[in-house]
Amino acid sequence: MSQVQIESEIPIKKHLATRTRLLRVKNQCIRFISMQKIGVISALFILLVIAVAILAPVIAPYDPVAQNREAFLSAPTMQHLMGTDDLGRDVFSRIIYGARISLLVGFATVIISIILGTIIGMISGFFGGIVDMVIQRIMDSIMAIPALILALFIAALLGPAVQNVIIALVIIEIPRFARIVRGEMMRIRETNYVEASRSVGANSLRIIMKHGLPNMMAPIIVMASLAFGQTIIAEASLSFLGIGTPPPNSSWGLMLSNASRYMESAPWLVFFPGLALSLLVLAFNLLGDALRDFLDPKLSS
Repeated sequence: MSQVQIESEIPIKKHLATRTRLLRVKNQCIRFISMQKIGVISALFILLVIAVAILAPVIAPYDPVAQNREAFLSAPTMQHLMGTDDLGRDVFSRIIYGARISLLVGFATVIISIILGTIIGMISGFFGGIVDMVIQRIMDSIMAIPALILALFIAALLGPAVQNVIIALVIIEIPRFARIVRGEMMRIRETNYVEASRSVGANSLRIIMKHGLPNMMAPIIVMASLAFGQTIIAEASLSFLGIGTPPPNSSWGLMLSNASRYMESAPWLVFFPGLALSLLVLAFNLLGDALRDFLDPKLSS
């Protein structure tokens, strides 16, 4: 076979490989939809919340920080579907904009934690020895402190701001991802295909990227979906305590903190933000359970 024929077949093989991967993904999606009904419903709810957050300026009937001095602590009406707070701000509009902050903190925290935790975990699990020992002692030191207390300390040290909340939560989440990835990497490095790669002269980086990372995506995806709910709860907790998202921004935790003084006279101020927070966290947790059962059938009941 001539060199020209070989070069002409390379794009065809790449195209066929791409089509095969896409077909495999499509089949997996169809299987997930047919096997995990609750997970699908949870995913659709999460997508709905994301769409609402993106379209907040269009959907929200009022400016979330605008005050109506003629409607202090107004009960839910057709004009204000979820009532107003102690400053006359529309609760429905603030909940819609609050979804933006919760999702921003969740996505930013999880994505950064996945990247850093995966890198740290792969290095620790692949090389072992003194490298693994040093990294794991650092991870142990972070995990030895209760997560909320550590987040409170870091957020209070940095000051109330959304980016500081993300930094605090990233520091908490990195060890969890690093531990999962380390365990998977230690298992993968002992497999026959890794030994075969070593025997033909593949360097460490190639082995990690070609064999390590693709084979640990399933636990990372499951861990990520569960971490979303945890970070949303943590952000709400920090905002509730006054060291998270600063006012007058719309944060569900901050709304619950302000509403705690009016639980008896204006219960809607607690009910609606609490309901939104509970449903979103529940959806992420149910999606994480569905992904875990789907990707690892041995864990399904």
